[in-house]
Amino acid sequence: MFHNIFRGLQVYTGAYGLISKLKLWKYFVIPMLISFVVFILIFVSAYGLSDNLGEWIAGVWVWEWGKATITFISTIIAGIIIFAIGLILYKHIIMALSSPFMSPVSEKIEAYYTGQPTQNYTKSTFTKQLLRGIRLSLRNLSQELLFTLPILLLKFIPVVNIFSTALLFLVQAYYAGFGNMDYTLERHFTYKESVAFIRKNRGLAIGNGIGFMLLLLVPVIGVVLVLPLSVTSASVIAVDLLYDDDGTIGFEPFEKLNA
Repeated sequence: MFHNIFRGLQVYTGAYGLISKLKLWKYFVIPMLISFVVFILIFVSAYGLSDNLGEWIAGVWVWEWGKATITFISTIIAGIIIFAIGLILYKHIIMALSSPFMSPVSEKIEAYYTGQPTQNYTKSTFTKQLLRGIRLSLRNLSQELLFTLPILLLKFIPVVNIFSTALLFLVQAYYAGFGNMDYTLERHFTYKESVAFIRKNRGLAIGNGIGFMLLLLVPVIGVVLVLPLSVTSASVIAVDLLYDDDGTIGFEPFEKLNA
């Protein structure tokens, strides 16, 4: 598991060069714009709502002494909760809306590594890709919230809240990598087959998702580059897994990425 997580993260080192080499930047223009606008909307919402939610949480403290401290702590926790939920929504919104634009990217990466034209085994079209992206995002969103909400409640428990932050980060990373890898898998697998395939290779999905989450910590630039770098890296991972599994083509995308 840990080896695969590191492996999934390591692919990022050659992603920028691969995008430039294959002239893929034009495919990311609209997704980058979507990413930037959605992130700004969520950031503004989190900033504006944190005070209100903080005061509501602090309302459970009925005593006057320590009221200011409790309100301050509650506001910080409220901001973390809103921002965490906002990041979840952000990931799934941009992945769903960007799905049709990401497929050509993964196709070109697959063709580059295999040396053959890509095959659309599922007969996906622009509309089908968009609908599948929305369906997958809704599925992942519901499951991620199911895991996230209990983890957020742990933040009210001293000491335990330190570990809950790391756990929350890994959960978000997994579903980010999940969505990124499906842009390639959608041509090869049905919806259910794709879900099973990524579960089998969850370490690589988490590694890719960790890169996704870390990029979001970089002001402005991270929000713009998060899709190009994470999707390119995920496409390399997915192609490597697909052709390793069926044995039809012998090549090493991870090594070729940095060649």
